[in-house]
Amino acid sequence: MTTALDAARAALRDQPAWLVGGAIRDRLLGRETDDVDLVVGGDVGRAARRLAGHARAAVFPLSERFGAWRVVARDHTWHADLAPLADGGIEADLARRDFTINAMAEPVAGGDVLDPFGGQRDLAAARLRMVGPEAFADDPLRALRLVRFAVELGLAPDSGTEAAARAAAPRLREISGERVFAELKRIVTADAVLEGLGRMDALGLTDAILPELTALRGVEQGVYHHLDVLEHTREALAAVLELERDPSPFGPHAEATMALLAEPLADELTRGQALRFGALLHDVAKPLTRHVFPGGKVGFPGHDAQGAEIARDVLARLRASEKLRAHVAGLARHHLRLGFLVHERPLSRRAIYAYLRTCEPVEVDVTVLSIADRLATRGRRADEAIAKHLELAQELLGEALAFRAAGPRSPLVRGDELARALGVLPGPALGRVLEELDAARFAGEISTREEAIAHARGFLGPRGLDTTPTV
Repeated sequence: MTTALDAARAALRDQPAWLVGGAIRDRLLGRETDDVDLVVGGDVGRAARRLAGHARAAVFPLSERFGAWRVVARDHTWHADLAPLADGGIEADLARRDFTINAMAEPVAGGDVLDPFGGQRDLAAARLRMVGPEAFADDPLRALRLVRFAVELGLAPDSGTEAAARAAAPRLREISGERVFAELKRIVTADAVLEGLGRMDALGLTDAILPELTALRGVEQGVYHHLDVLEHTREALAAVLELERDPSPFGPHAEATMALLAEPLADELTRGQALRFGALLHDVAKPLTRHVFPGGKVGFPGHDAQGAEIARDVLARLRASEKLRAHVAGLARHHLRLGFLVHERPLSRRAIYAYLRTCEPVEVDVTVLSIADRLATRGRRADEAIAKHLELAQELLGEALAFRAAGPRSPLVRGDELARALGVLPGPALGRVLEELDAARFAGEISTREEAIAHARGFLGPRGLDTTPTV
């Protein structure tokens, strides 16, 4: 299979060009990469078109301001970003980069790796070091990239680099949400996400880009919690990570649940990765809703609904897609529902239906989040509460998975047919009747068209739609 570098060597052999940055770093680390960065002397657009023509690939300008182009293989197995060579030559170009591990170059035509700042030594020492004192001043986003490289590559920044990142942290507020989110996603989805979040806190980055999280620090909870809201949030995320490694708390539904969480959702995230954002933001409204009731009991009334709106606002600020905003907001809005049902067991079929319909389309995801949230709540009588919660969660996971798998069912009777049979006009009230029929069908109370019409008449009562109760 032809790689990006193979294609570049063939297409650009008579033009000054260098492989730079991450591709060299990853190769030295023994990591495969299908994305390469090239710097080119001369006409970059012409070089990109030549590369695309040789590889029969797509080509388009990436940045008019910086003169960058992108070439994407037809089968999407690789892409190459081409940028113009900086004034002063290749060493001047490397001097403008962020970290020494990314400030290496190799001539496309062949030759030794150029490493003027000791990137190979730093890789060998697992050290993350800025190229020069202006690295973060040139682009404050590099402070967040520091955390991303630390968690993805297992590198530790030296003290000078940490200090420079800390000084640059407030300027992250100036960076576009898209750029911040691109780095934050990779931190949150990394195996070492908890370490990354701790480093973000230590460098002041969280306060700059996610002040809603730093506001959780020191917010004390009631007797059923053993941690403040910030540490509980970390524990909930840790529980999500543990469920990823060991899904046994899902019981007989472990395999099906993990398969669903592996499905793509939005913004290059799977449902399981989006769940990590849900864990981070599920209690985000607690500082605003904390209330001490008579007798000293601490509660957070309405933090689920308010949290959904705050989560949506956070992701909107980060320019996340509407699909991801709605998904994470749904997780926050419904994360308490399963816990409320624990005390109503055994659940009727109608209660199960109400849970599934209310939580849809996050009925499986939020059930998983509720497990993580419960495992992270270890105050008074925790073991007993966790056992009861897990028992119900397994039951509802099975129901939720079956509900999703079944998909929308054809109604026993269409709305227009029902309206004619009942002699009423279509409208919101008729919609409530149709919802009642869905609930009755789920509960096994009706199964035919005739039964549905009879049930609707009984549901309406003698005064018809004027007395329609809510489902």
